[in-house]
Amino acid sequence: MKTTPPKTERLHSLDSLRAIMMMLGLVIHTAITYDTIEHGAEWPLKDPNYTHESMSWLFWFIHIFRMPVFFIISGFFGALLFYDKSPKIMLKNRIKRVLFPLVVFLFLLWPFILFAYDYTRMTFAGVENVLNEVLKDFSKISTYLPNNTFHLWFLYYLMFFVVVSFGLGILMRKFQNISSKINSFFNQILNNHMLRVIIFSVITLCILIFMNQTWVDTSTSFNPDFNTFIFYFLFYMFGWLLFKSKHLLNSFMKHDILSTILGTVIVTATHFYKDVIGDELLMASNALTVWLLSFGMIGLFIRYGSKHSSQMRYISDASYWVYLLHVVFTIFFPGIIAEFNIPAPLKVLIICSLTTIICFVSYHFLVRATFIGKFLNGRKYTRRLTDIKKAEELII
Repeated sequence: MKTTPPKTERLHSLDSLRAIMMMLGLVIHTAITYDTIEHGAEWPLKDPNYTHESMSWLFWFIHIFRMPVFFIISGFFGALLFYDKSPKIMLKNRIKRVLFPLVVFLFLLWPFILFAYDYTRMTFAGVENVLNEVLKDFSKISTYLPNNTFHLWFLYYLMFFVVVSFGLGILMRKFQNISSKINSFFNQILNNHMLRVIIFSVITLCILIFMNQTWVDTSTSFNPDFNTFIFYFLFYMFGWLLFKSKHLLNSFMKHDILSTILGTVIVTATHFYKDVIGDELLMASNALTVWLLSFGMIGLFIRYGSKHSSQMRYISDASYWVYLLHVVFTIFFPGIIAEFNIPAPLKVLIICSLTTIICFVSYHFLVRATFIGKFLNGRKYTRRLTDIKKAEELII
């Protein structure tokens, strides 16, 4: 007799964690303009008069765990759809929630991103009549066609991960013995905190050595980058396998605070002494740090974020829109306040605050209860927090 596996209950902790990782994009894409690191084509904007080493630390601290954690959660929820719903539903859902927004917002946001970038770049360079100079390029049709994925690169690669994991999931259904052995081995690793840190740190270190890089570069090109794919696919597949071992999620609470503190100490030490340590040691440090912080963050959210919160649910619903929209303002506002004679950290605080307000106000009135909200999140929501509580009560 064929039995239906029990459905996974709503995991508020992982829902919230995914939202916060997306929201941190707002912070990192503000701090990057004021840090002391040269990012090249990845982020060419740099305020020539106001930079601060603290912004470099903030950027690197968030950067080393944010996208890995996001892809872990994406893999987990991808597997949830695959096994709790069906492979077809999983693929259909990701096409609607990932591929369609990627294509639509690449074209919608590109002119605004380009305008904001040119405005701030020319302002930093001291160009006169900046607005007139910026608008000159907008008479060309080519200006409106995106030439890279910019901050939406993660959606671009996520779709590749979806397709590959879909194929692997179908394949493993035909080889149940192999699948069972993989899951059993994964369970054994998860049950031992130190073992899982060591094993996945070593795998990550091997990837970095293979790439001959201390950390993976962010690729915004439409040509898929193998290094970017293989590096982040490791975290996505960890999340996928984690779903099959979801009964062990509470084990992440063991040493979660210690892992977070230790990861923070290591990333801080290596950041300030990166010029005097060799690349091999820096690779090893980064490989260890990313998993310490990832496991620590997951554990902390399971510990403190597992209960329903209407406010957190609202933020989670809004996070997709905030991530899509925020970069226009984190690029534009540095040009607006370029002449403000205030420290870089204060500029970052001002830009983050203004961008957050604009993104949430626009979400509340233009997105949440409209077709845009349905397009991004699969359904419309009312604007009252009390309705969020009522809706949650109906979800198993």
